[in-house]
Amino acid sequence: MTCAPTPRPAASDELEAAIDDAISACGGDSRATIRALLVANEYLEAEVGELMKAVSHAYARGRFNAYSG
Repeated sequence: MTCAPTPRPAASDELEAAIDDAISACGGDSRATIRALLVANEYLEAEVGELMKAVSHAYARGRFNAYSG
């Protein structure tokens, strides 16, 4: 008996499933889905900005050493 690896779904299939999940989470309302995704994206962009400031500030204070390879 041989064990064949189970096929992994294509990235596009995973994306389609994520899209279906997002729409389903918003009760099938595509405008609500887009609104939720825009709000989430805005939040994540703000988080990235705050993290970039924190890293830059810590680097300037010598808390992080530059990578020398």
